[in-house]
Amino acid sequence: MTAEADALRAPTTPEDVEVSPELLKQALSLMVLARVADERAINLQRQGRIGFYAPLEGQEAAQVGCGLALENRDWLCPAYRELAVALTRGIPLLAIFHQLYGNSKDLSRGRQMPNHYGFRDHRFVSPSSPIGTQIAQAVGLALASRYKGEKVVSVAFFGDGATSSNDFHSGLNFAGVYRAPVVFFCQNNQWAISLPRERQTRSETLAIKAQAYGFPGVQVDGNDFGAVYRAVRQARHRALEGQGPTLIEAVTYRMGPHSTSDDPRRYRSSEELARWKERDPIERLKNDLLHRHLLTETEFEQLQEAHRQEVQRIIKEAEATPPPEPVSLFEDVCAVPTGYLAEERQEFEELLRQGVLKP
Repeated sequence: MTAEADALRAPTTPEDVEVSPELLKQALSLMVLARVADERAINLQRQGRIGFYAPLEGQEAAQVGCGLALENRDWLCPAYRELAVALTRGIPLLAIFHQLYGNSKDLSRGRQMPNHYGFRDHRFVSPSSPIGTQIAQAVGLALASRYKGEKVVSVAFFGDGATSSNDFHSGLNFAGVYRAPVVFFCQNNQWAISLPRERQTRSETLAIKAQAYGFPGVQVDGNDFGAVYRAVRQARHRALEGQGPTLIEAVTYRMGPHSTSDDPRRYRSSEELARWKERDPIERLKNDLLHRHLLTETEFEQLQEAHRQEVQRIIKEAEATPPPEPVSLFEDVCAVPTGYLAEERQEFEELLRQGVLKP
C-alpha cells in the first residue's frame, strides 16, 4: 500500500466526542502560531543565529489535535519535532526560544542539544536524539502514575521510523502486558529522514502493529484536527478506565526537511510535495471555518499578522539575552557541591580573572 493510499483511508475515530466551534478556533490559532514560529526558527538557523532545528510544517493538526485532547496533568514524552504540542500545553514560546539560543534564561543553561527542550512544570519531558527512547519512558511514567494513584495518562510521540526501533517493540510489549495507561501517538509523516514509509514495513498500516501486543491500533487522518482530537480523547478514556494502551497512527506529511541538516530534495519529488501541500492542515481547518461562517479571511489575516509580531518580539528578546555566565558550568552538578568541585571552580574563576580563559 502506498503512502498516499494510507492517507486516504477512512479514519476510524469516534464521532460522539464534541468538537465545538470555540475549540476549532483555538486549534487554528495554535496551528498558525506553530507554523509562524517554525518558519522563523528555520530562517534563524540558516542565518547562523541558532544551531539546529527540526521543523514540523505539515504536522500541526496532528500535534494540536493530540495536545488539546489531553489534560495538563498528563505526561508528554516528545521526540524533537513537537513544537505545536509544547505550545498547546501552554509552554511559553519565549522559553522555547531561550532554549534554541542556549542563553542565560534557558532552563538547561545551554547544556542540552538545541531543539531538545523539556519543562518539568508542564510535564513535558526532555527529548533525546536517539530514535524511540521516549516510548519506554512513557510506559514507565504511566505505570508509576498508576502506582501513585494518579488519574493521568502518558503520551509517547514518535514518527514512522521509530516503529522499527527496539524501543518500540519493548515499550509496546511491556505496556500491553501491564495494561499501562499510555497513548502511543505515531505521526506517520511518510519519511524517516530519507527512508519512505513503504520501505519501513510490510504491514498494511502502522496502527495494525498494535494487535501483536494485545491492544487497539487506530489510523486517523493526521491532517484532520477533529479526527485526531476524537481519537486521542477516546484513547485517553480507555486508558483511565483501566483498558490499557492505544496506538494511534496519525497519517500526515513532513513538508520540510527532517532537520536543518537535511535536504529532502535529494530523496523526494517536488510533485509529491505539491500533492501534500494541497492537504495543508491549516488551510483545511481555515476553509472549514470559513465555510461554516465562523471565520472571515480578514480575521485569518489578522491572526497571522498578530502571531508574526508576537514571534518577532520573542526572538528579539531571546537574542538580546546574554549567554550563561561561564561559572554556571559548575552549578547544578551536585545538590551539595563537593570539595573537589569547589576547588575546580575556584581555579576556573582565577583563570578567568587572569584572562587565560575567555568567556
